[in-house]
Amino acid sequence: MKYWRKPLDIDKVKIPHGTVTIIRDRCKGCGFCVEYCPKEVLVMSKEFNVKGYHPPEVVKEGECVNCNLCEMICPDFAIFSTPAPEEKPDEETPEPSGDTEE
Repeated sequence: MKYWRKPLDIDKVKIPHGTVTIIRDRCKGCGFCVEYCPKEVLVMSKEFNVKGYHPPEVVKEGECVNCNLCEMICPDFAIFSTPAPEEKPDEETPEPSGDTEE
């Protein structure tokens, strides 16, 4: 989504990310999760599950924003998202200065 202007606190806002988990054998292939995903992370698979349906699969691994919409809309509780672990920036170690007294 493109904004026509940038928010004033864009440098302070951290976009959440998540990991989508699909329980393939529980899915009945209704496609609600694929249809309502705001980031289009999911598509219907060409493979069949145990029940004979096409379950969804994740195509954009790092794009999930952990909105949990797929989890809320799934009638079979076959999909859920979990928050991705935060990537902490490496702490900078102070470099020794060249000023040594002898």
